Amino acid sequence: MKQFLALLFLSYFIPSNAQEVAILKYNGGGDWYANPTAIPNLIKFSNQNIKTNISTIPQAISVSSEDIFNFPLLFMTGHGNIYFSNEEASNLKSYLISGGFLHISDNYGLDKFIRRELKKVFPKLEFIEVPNNHPIYNQTFKFPNGIPKIHEHDKKPAQGFGLFYEGRLVVYYDYETDLSDGWEDEIIHNNPKSVREKALKMGANIIEYAFTN
Repeated sequence: MKQFLALLFLSYFIPSNAQEVAILKYNGGGDWYANPTAIPNLIKFSNQNIKTNISTIPQAISVSSEDIFNFPLLFMTGHGNIYFSNEEASNLKSYLISGGFLHISDNYGLDKFIRRELKKVFPKLEFIEVPNNHPIYNQTFKFPNGIPKIHEHDKKPAQGFGLFYEGRLVVYYDYETDLSDGWEDEIIHNNPKSVREKALKMGANIIEYAFTN
C-alpha cells in the first residue's frame, strides 16, 4: 500500500514528459556542491544532442524534501562524509521505488560513505557492477565496453555500479572515473576534448535512461 501511494504521489507531481535534473543536498559535511559547472554543462550538451529540454540552471534539493518527487533524476557527488537520517532514507527510498533515479559520481573519497548510507535506504540490496550490455550504455551513445575512464584516482579501472529494485536500475554509481570531472569547464581539469566528449556522452546516456525508464 505504501509503495502504491508513493507511486501515485510521484505520478501526480512529475508529468510524464517532465525533463528536469536536481542536485541532491545531503548532511554529514561532504561537499555536495562540488563540481559546480558539471551539471549545467551536461544539461547544455544533452539539450543540444539528445533533444532534451532541461532547465539550464539546476536546483539543489535536500534529501528530506518532498520536492525530490518533482525530478525524474537526482545527481549526487562530493569528496567526504554523507549522512542520511531515518526520515531522509525513507524519503529517498519512496522516491526511488516510485520511479525516480539517482546518479552518484564519486569525486574521490565518497565510496565508504555512500555504501554505508545507502544501506539505510535499501538494507537488503547490494551494489553490483552494471553489465556492459545494459541499456544505460546503449542509449543514443554506445559504450560497448561499459563506463569510460575519465579521471584517475587510484589507478583502478572505471566501474559503474548499480542498485536494482525489482529488476529496475534505480541507482547508478560511477566509481574510479569521476564522470562529473569530465563535465566541468575545460579549464578546470584540462581534460582533452576527446575525454570530455566521452564523459558528456555517458552523462547524456544516464539522463536519457533515467527519463525513459
